[in-house]
Amino acid sequence: MQGMDYEALFAATPSPYLVLGRDLVIVEVNQAYLEATGRTRQDLLGQRIFDAFPNNPDDSEADGVENLSASLNRVLASRAPDTMALQRYDIAVMGHPGGFEERWWSPINTPIIGQDGRVTWIIHRVEDVTAFVQAHNTWSGPGQHLTERDALEAELYGRARELQRLNEELRNAHTRERQVAVTLQEAMLQSPDLARHQDVAVRYLPAAGSLNVCGDWYDVVDLADGRFAVAVGDVVGHGLEAAAVMGMLRSALSAAIRALERPAQALEVLGLYARSLEGALNTTVVKAMVDPRSHLIIYSNAGHPPPVLVHPDGTCRLLDEAVDPPLGARPQHVPRPQAGQPYSPGDTLVLYTDGLIERRDEDIDAGLARLTEALGRHRFLGPEHLADALLADLGLVRGAHDDIALVIVRL
Repeated sequence: MQGMDYEALFAATPSPYLVLGRDLVIVEVNQAYLEATGRTRQDLLGQRIFDAFPNNPDDSEADGVENLSASLNRVLASRAPDTMALQRYDIAVMGHPGGFEERWWSPINTPIIGQDGRVTWIIHRVEDVTAFVQAHNTWSGPGQHLTERDALEAELYGRARELQRLNEELRNAHTRERQVAVTLQEAMLQSPDLARHQDVAVRYLPAAGSLNVCGDWYDVVDLADGRFAVAVGDVVGHGLEAAAVMGMLRSALSAAIRALERPAQALEVLGLYARSLEGALNTTVVKAMVDPRSHLIIYSNAGHPPPVLVHPDGTCRLLDEAVDPPLGARPQHVPRPQAGQPYSPGDTLVLYTDGLIERRDEDIDAGLARLTEALGRHRFLGPEHLADALLADLGLVRGAHDDIALVIVRL
C-alpha cells in the first residue's frame, strides 16, 4: 500500500520482535520486545543476541542459549521458519548485577531471503508465557483443589508440553539423519579427476524439503591421451535408498568407461548391472567422452534429457542422436547407440538432470527452450559463473521439486 509506514508498524506490533543479521547480531527491535525484557534499544542494538542474553550461570541445567542457537542455525541452513518448543530462558535483571529471573518463552524464528537465495535477516518473535507456566506449575501443590476447568487446562497443558518434548526429539533425530545423509551424499559425489579440469563446473541441488540426498549424480573421469568423460544420471525416487543406488551405479559407470572408453559400451555394462540391483531400473543417464585431439564429442544416452552444445555466437545444438530407453527398460539386452558431434574451441557442453528443465503442467519442450535461451544469453561467462547465472535465471537458486545435477564444460 502506498504511504504505509512499515517502520512504524513494526515498532507498534504487539508481539515482541527482534531482527537478527546472519551473524546473529541484533539490528532492530520493537517496543513490545523492549517491554518484555526490560531493555532499551541502546542495550540491544549492535549486540550479539547471546551476549545480550547469556545463560544464567547459577543454573547448571540452563540450555536456553544452546537451544536458541540450534534453532537459528537451522533457519540459516534450511532457509525455513523454525518453531521452538516452550523454552525456559532466564534473563538478567537490569540494575542487579548477577541477578537473573525465571522466564518462559514461546519462540518462532523466521528467515528473510535475499535475491541471492541466502538468508539475509532472521525475525525472532517470542511470546512471554512465564506467568502462565508459573501459575500452572502450582496446580499440583499440597492442599490445592482444582476446579473441573482447572483440571482440563492442566491436562491440556501437560499434553502440550509432552508433544513439545516429542517434537524436539523428532527434530533432533531428523537433524542426525540429515547429517548422515549429507555426509553420504558428499562422499558419493566425490570426483578426484574434477580437480584437474579448471574449465568444468558442477552443481548439485537437492529437492526442496528433502534430506539433501536424492538419486541424481554427476561424474568426471580422465582417460588416456588427454580424453575425458562426463556423465549425469538420475535414479528414480528420493532419500537414502535412491542415494545408495545412485552411488553404486555411479561407481559402476566410472569403472566401465575407464575399461571400455566407449560411452555406448559403458552404458550397456551399466544396464546389465542395473538388472541385478533393486531400485536401479528405469534410471536415466547420459555419458559423453570429449576428445580434444579430434575436437569430437562421442556420446550415448539412456532415456535422459539431451546435452546441449552452446556455440560462441549463442546458437545451441541438442545432442539427441543417440537416445535409447532408460536402464533395464528392455526385456532383453540390445546394443546401445552412440553418436559423434564435432566441436570448436570455445564451445560449451552442458549436461543436466530433468529437475533443471521440467515444470509441472508444462511440456518438456518449453523447458528446453527456456534452457537454451538462458545459455545463449550467458554464453560469454566462465563455467562457474555460467552455472550460477543459469540456476538464477531458471529460478532454482533455492532448489526445485526435484533434485538437480549440472555439469558445464568449456571446450
